Amino acid sequence: MNLEHLDWPFYDPTHRAFAAALHAWVGTQAIPHGDVDATCRHWVRALGAAGTLRHCVPAAHGGVRDALDARTLCVAREVLAYHDGLADFAFAMQGLGAGPISLDGSAAQRQAWLPRVARGEAIAAFALSEPDAGSDAAALATSARRDGAGWVLDGCKTWISNGGIADFYCLFARTGEAGPKGISAFVVPADAPGLRVAERLDVIAPHPLARLELDACRLPGDALLGEEGRGFALAMRTLDIFRASVGAAANGFARRALDAAVARAKSRRMFGATLADLQLTQAAVGEMAAGIDLAALAVARAAWRRDVRGERTTREAAIAKMAATETAQRVVDRAVQVFGAQGVHEGAVVARLYREVRALRIYEGATEVQQLIVGRDVLRAAP
Repeated sequence: MNLEHLDWPFYDPTHRAFAAALHAWVGTQAIPHGDVDATCRHWVRALGAAGTLRHCVPAAHGGVRDALDARTLCVAREVLAYHDGLADFAFAMQGLGAGPISLDGSAAQRQAWLPRVARGEAIAAFALSEPDAGSDAAALATSARRDGAGWVLDGCKTWISNGGIADFYCLFARTGEAGPKGISAFVVPADAPGLRVAERLDVIAPHPLARLELDACRLPGDALLGEEGRGFALAMRTLDIFRASVGAAANGFARRALDAAVARAKSRRMFGATLADLQLTQAAVGEMAAGIDLAALAVARAAWRRDVRGERTTREAAIAKMAATETAQRVVDRAVQVFGAQGVHEGAVVARLYREVRALRIYEGATEVQQLIVGRDVLRAAP
């Protein structure tokens, strides 16, 4: 894996050293290809034991830096995605699933969960989406009402990553008026009474996904995460940090596809030469490489502005996710074309990447949602 882009001024020596060490480490790992739940548990334990998951929580609770560092998250996801999609998934969900606690959890909530997340001893999940509230997350209908000193939750969550294997869920429910101001966040242990995994969801690139049902799910009063009515804002703050990292994962998939396509083109004999000697191939490779560099610049800018300038990067993160995931889809598709029939053969690396990259254009806000975010921000800022 070529890491030259980390020499750009957006990154510092600690990011470059981390990337090189992680790339070397994951290259020595045996990548399991069995049961998806077991594979994800394996990666969480391995990443925890290696110390990599310490970058998913603040230093006060077992992490490396005082606060979450968006550039480190991006570097980790790009390297892990290059090697294995489920390794990237396992890392990302530890960060995203515990993100609301890192940002706004009470001292007791942070101490109860974050050190275990960093060690790979507790699997985290982020439960926002519902059957009728995906892209329009503010329309969620799962309810939470006070009952004495505690809370009672009723409703349904779906497309929940780590659903069925998580030890806890940062879950969002309606405690008040319609719209975003009526939503609150809760820490829900997987064994909470009234919470059940109603259905496991199968997708083209296997991941642990599930539909959850809450039927009079009882929680103690201290399960409330942050302030009542501030849950939607907390969800958006969390996504702002991790959305750019989706673009980084897409770049990891794209770089692996490019490397595979280049190796194939240089070795495949055709018309008395190699595939790489043909101008059509050279043009395709040039377009793929340029697209990856542009996407990597968008990701680096978003993460740098958040880390160094301390700015809210809603627009920049949306651009990074949109640009990188759309580019990665084109790069992987072109890599399959370079491989020809071998590219759609089960077991081919580009066939695996083709399945894995597609979901990135949907989760954590589909491309169309990112277009709306950027467009509205541009119009709002215009004189």
